[in-house]
Amino acid sequence: MAQCVQSVQEFIQDSFVPLVATLCSEEAERLTRKNNLSFAELVKPFCRLTSEVHMRDPNNQLHIIKNLKIAVNNIITHPPQPGAIRKLLNDVVSVSQPAEGLVANVITAGDYDLNISATTPWFENYRECFLQSMPASDHEFLNHYVACMLVVSSSEPEPVEQFLKLSQEQHRIQHSSEYLYPKWFIPNTLKYYVLLHDVSTGEEQRADSIYEEMKQRYGTQGCYLLKINSRVSNRGTDEQIPDPWSQYLQKNSIQNQDYYEDCPYTVISNKSSDHLISDGLDGEIKDGLPNNFKTHPLQLDHPSGSLDSTDYTKAATSLQDSKKSNSGMPHGACLTLTDHDRIRQFIQEFTFRGLLPHIEKTIRQLNDQLISRKGLSRSLFSATKKWFSGSKVPEKSINELKNTSGLLYPPEAPELQIRKMADLCFLVQHYELAYSCYHTAKKDFLNDQAMLYAAGALEMAAVSAFLQPGAPRPYPAHYMETAIQTYRDICKNMVLAERCVLLSAEILKSQGKYSEAAALLIRLTSEDSDLRSALLLEQAAHCFINMKSPMVRKFAFHMILAGHRFSKAGQRKHALRCYCQAMQVYKGKGWSLAEDHINFTIGRQSFTLRQLDNAVSAFRHILINDSKQSPAQQGAFLREYLYVYKNVTQLSPDGPLPQLPLPYINSSATRVFFGHDRRPAEGEKQAATHVSLDQEYDSESSQQWKELEEQVVSVVHKGVIPSNFQPTQFCLNHCSDNSKFPLAVIEEPITVEVSFRNPLKVPLLLTDLSLLWKFQPKDFNTKHEGETKELGMCDGAMIGTEAIAEFLINSEETKVARLKLFPHQTGELHILGVVYDLGTVQGAVTLDGIDPSVGLQTGKFVSNGLSVRGRQDLEIQGPRLNNTKEEKTSIKYGPDRRLDPIITEEMPLLEVFFINFPTGLLCGEIRKAYVEFVNVSKCPLTALKVVSKHPEFFTFGGNTAVLTPLSPSASENCSAYKTVVTDPTSVRTALLSSASSVDFGVGPGGQPEVINVPLPDAVLLPGASVQLPMWLRGPDEEGVHEINFLFYYESIKRHSKMCHRVLRHTAVICTSRSLHIRATVCRSNALEDEEGRGGNMLVFVDVENINTSESGVKEFHVVQVSSNSKHWKLQKSVSISEDKDTKLASREKAKLCFKAVRCKNSEENYTFADIVFGNEQIISSASPCADFFFQSLSTEFKRTHVQSHTHASQRARKQSFDETVRLIQRCSEVDLNIVVLWKAYVVEDNKQLILEGQHHVALNTVGKEAFSFPQKQELPEMVLLKFFRPENTPVPARPTPEQLSNLIKTSLHYPESFSHSFHQKSLCLVPVTLLLSNCSQAVVDVMIDLRHKTSPEALEIHGSFTWLGQTQYKLQLKSQEVCSLQLKACFVHTGVYNLGTPRVFAKLVDQVTLFEASQQNSMPALIIINNI
Repeated sequence: MAQCVQSVQEFIQDSFVPLVATLCSEEAERLTRKNNLSFAELVKPFCRLTSEVHMRDPNNQLHIIKNLKIAVNNIITHPPQPGAIRKLLNDVVSVSQPAEGLVANVITAGDYDLNISATTPWFENYRECFLQSMPASDHEFLNHYVACMLVVSSSEPEPVEQFLKLSQEQHRIQHSSEYLYPKWFIPNTLKYYVLLHDVSTGEEQRADSIYEEMKQRYGTQGCYLLKINSRVSNRGTDEQIPDPWSQYLQKNSIQNQDYYEDCPYTVISNKSSDHLISDGLDGEIKDGLPNNFKTHPLQLDHPSGSLDSTDYTKAATSLQDSKKSNSGMPHGACLTLTDHDRIRQFIQEFTFRGLLPHIEKTIRQLNDQLISRKGLSRSLFSATKKWFSGSKVPEKSINELKNTSGLLYPPEAPELQIRKMADLCFLVQHYELAYSCYHTAKKDFLNDQAMLYAAGALEMAAVSAFLQPGAPRPYPAHYMETAIQTYRDICKNMVLAERCVLLSAEILKSQGKYSEAAALLIRLTSEDSDLRSALLLEQAAHCFINMKSPMVRKFAFHMILAGHRFSKAGQRKHALRCYCQAMQVYKGKGWSLAEDHINFTIGRQSFTLRQLDNAVSAFRHILINDSKQSPAQQGAFLREYLYVYKNVTQLSPDGPLPQLPLPYINSSATRVFFGHDRRPAEGEKQAATHVSLDQEYDSESSQQWKELEEQVVSVVHKGVIPSNFQPTQFCLNHCSDNSKFPLAVIEEPITVEVSFRNPLKVPLLLTDLSLLWKFQPKDFNTKHEGETKELGMCDGAMIGTEAIAEFLINSEETKVARLKLFPHQTGELHILGVVYDLGTVQGAVTLDGIDPSVGLQTGKFVSNGLSVRGRQDLEIQGPRLNNTKEEKTSIKYGPDRRLDPIITEEMPLLEVFFINFPTGLLCGEIRKAYVEFVNVSKCPLTALKVVSKHPEFFTFGGNTAVLTPLSPSASENCSAYKTVVTDPTSVRTALLSSASSVDFGVGPGGQPEVINVPLPDAVLLPGASVQLPMWLRGPDEEGVHEINFLFYYESIKRHSKMCHRVLRHTAVICTSRSLHIRATVCRSNALEDEEGRGGNMLVFVDVENINTSESGVKEFHVVQVSSNSKHWKLQKSVSISEDKDTKLASREKAKLCFKAVRCKNSEENYTFADIVFGNEQIISSASPCADFFFQSLSTEFKRTHVQSHTHASQRARKQSFDETVRLIQRCSEVDLNIVVLWKAYVVEDNKQLILEGQHHVALNTVGKEAFSFPQKQELPEMVLLKFFRPENTPVPARPTPEQLSNLIKTSLHYPESFSHSFHQKSLCLVPVTLLLSNCSQAVVDVMIDLRHKTSPEALEIHGSFTWLGQTQYKLQLKSQEVCSLQLKACFVHTGVYNLGTPRVFAKLVDQVTLFEASQQNSMPALIIINNI
């Protein structure tokens, strides 16, 4: 139970006090009414004695009474009606509420910190009022009057006669059978005569004389002169006199006689309370509320025919009105502090001289009477009982006795005499004697089976035992248990059972037996009284929380039960308080259904009490938690919430929009898109893919676009990226970099995609959904700042706002809404959130399976008419900062500015369309398409560029190239190349032309990825469009290729915020296999050179058709082979085949051989040599052939440059040594590029198409094979991990044997066959010329060794011939010098001999370290020796 102001001893003593009746004359009553009080009310604050009182018990032992209190009441001749008692108790509880600002008691139990009210004053007031309002009963005397005060005014003509009249009236009330009420303790009731004197108006001498006469008549112990009203009522009100009456009068004691006479109670009638029993003794006191057992005990809603709280409200109102009428005048206005003391003195005199001596005398008489009746035996009621009993109790059967709660003893029965003596002893705190008497009476009542009397004796025996000083015996709780059970089950008297429980529970609580107290309180809860059950359940809950180990969940559960019963009793404030206290336990513990029930009840009760904010908060919690309720229940919760919210908004229609809890908004998933929606494709026109909200965000792709933009900006700003550069982001989301304010362009829409989630199982209908924003106009060209306009929703001149009329979110669905804003002015925009009407749909549960798009198009959702206007804010938390030490050790978040765009000045807007753009190509295939550029803005654009990571994929043509002219054959085949018809005599002979790489945008130091788009006049005017040709070449590797184009353009006017704009396009090309080219170059042994020094080379080209015929390719024709180089050119074809065309069917291979010669060195221009196999020459130095060649060249250069760059640090340390190696390496380097041009014949839909294409092969090294696309490198084998650092000893870069062998080119000149007559001359001498050519740019020392190796293998290889003359030669060859040596070979018989035996060694002149290697001949030099 909760803490009480009084101790348990004080509580019990104040509950059972001697009762004193008052009878006043009309004049005396008039005197007290001057103070707005009756006589009984006048003396009530002074009825507790301030000093100890002494009296003697029957054994003449002195007994001390402490803190004695008496009760003075007007005589009421009618017992109180149960309905009146019920109404009074209900009012007492409803008026008593927790004090505002009261500090709650914080109880910590496990994980719970509970704020609980430590005291429950409403329960204490109820208990006090209940005990005071108990009707007097015949089986006990505690509520019987012990004495009666007769009050007469001194101003009456005959006061003594008036006393006589009052005395006779009291005697008639007590002894006449006409009056059954009130009850009197003994027949000879003490009469105490009080003369009331009004000091302000009465004559004091007359009062004194009357008093003297009274003393003579009634004795000094039986009368008193009380002087009051010393204060003149019209004196100034500056003197403040305390008002001790207010606290007593507020309780509206039911014993007030006038209250009954002036405004009699009426029972609150309803359908279920017509059967109320009005018997004061055995009647059941009910709350007058219906008990509908068909519904769930915790069902909140009352049935339609039930009693609402209006009756209670009216009753409380009438009570308040009566209070106002009474409290309109102050109490005790005519009394001074002296009068207060006189009244106090009067009560003390009455108690000391009148009441207590009377009680002492009565106890002694009863004791003597009982002892005389019982003789010397201690057993008071034994065999002698039948001698002294006034009337014999009729004999009853066993069954009757066990059920005889209605058994009545006559007043003079000895059993009642001892009970009377026990009650008197109890009232004057003589608990030992009282216990003895109760214990004795209990036995006799039980023997007689008088269960009502026995229960009363057991109850008071238990209380007496507890109150005995020194506690000689333990509290007999089983006495109370028996008494309660008897009252409740046998006597059917819940009032007396309730009194037992209230007393016993308080006693058990004082002993720390909270569990037993709780069980007792719970046991008395029943359906007959909701108010009583609610109060007892609440106290039981407090017992559970106050235990040594607090039982928190039991506390909460019983608080819920108490709240439910309070609600049924119409005590809505108390019900709300109970539910709120229980909510502390259930909140956030996963008890979702219990939490929903509590929140729903709190919402309902708060709404009824007009606490609308609390109601809204409670319903909000039901909706935002993941509810496990059924769809129908959730729909009911939602409708209730909307109804409450509507009432809230109607109270303040002009107030700020409320925050709505539904639907959920995933703020971090909010995406913002700047710009117009992408146009769909129109026929052959395909719009640039650009960016749209339908695309998934890819961080890798985003990084690539950023790098492309940085690349083009760097080129525009001459290699430097400006410090204020901000990468263009069209779509912002949680993955993008949102640390800077995004830029939006005036008159271009801003689309905000908001992700809504409906957590409920019923659909939500949002209507009139739009964005909420704040805008601050600014002119960025001036420093003047405009005024901030908050929430300018209606200001369409600044920001146009698009609203969605209806937006349905199905049950448990996540759905995005795209909301647009149209800025019409520059400035700073802040998107705050969304605003909408939240409602539900009729028949919401059945709509789950409906496609929401249908409804959105037709607008046929039928709202149930209940919707509220509200808002939700978009609050996005930025990324966690993790850069500095401080940020790593603390939790800090950066800004996220995606909803705060800056609206900039007007900018051009480009749209790009691709015409005849292919989706599939053969590897290396050339296709011509067109690109259309359209300026859809109101200002011109310039500086149009396109940047791509794959510049080799497309070209717009060279800077100086004329658009492709149509030749006869080209027009037939729609060729993409520039062609001319060739002379038949020039077949297989090179046709020369030249071109500069600068013409094709691949100049030295340039960025081949950034390509200028050749706009006419370099400007695209507003609304203008231009079409440009674009040649495409299929990538060399098969598969699906994503190729990104970034179009960059600027405005003619310079802006401070936005300098440029970009447009993205991603082309997806699927390539299939076509030809595979592999080529090698080797030195020709022939040294004849028409142009002098330098030597020739042979180029071998292998062409293989690796197409699998899946794409319908019939065959490939190699139509032309071209070379491009600054140093070499193809001279002629030396193919053995006589075919004019080289045709390749699937998996066929052709081998081509060409002779290459040096051309005049040119630092700038490349020499193009075309060897044509068909009727027309493709001019390889013009677009698009040369474009793709130069782009492949730059790509190849970039790849080799990256590889060589990694070795730069090693080369720096060995510069001199490196020069030597470089000279040697240069001998084997070739800078020759081969372009193979082909046609493919494709059958598609029974039509033959001719496709064209080209492949590039870069020949860099003599003897090394090169391919048309890089070969896949095999993964290196796994090696063991090494856990030590290798020694850093630089290995000198030695040239490879292949490089050394290429320093000197050797050639033997001799007759292929030689005839000799061995019969005439046995030795055959053949002259042989050895030509030596220095291929390097340096001076080379050469040594020729003609000696044969002596090994037998060598003899087998070379045959038996020998060189005559000098066997070793040492020569020095200058740069590119050719030298000849005349040698003689000697043969002894016929045969075929290999002359390639001389070994040649070479080294550079200026190097000490020798790099010597044998200069091997490329092929054997065979000679045939014949005999004549």
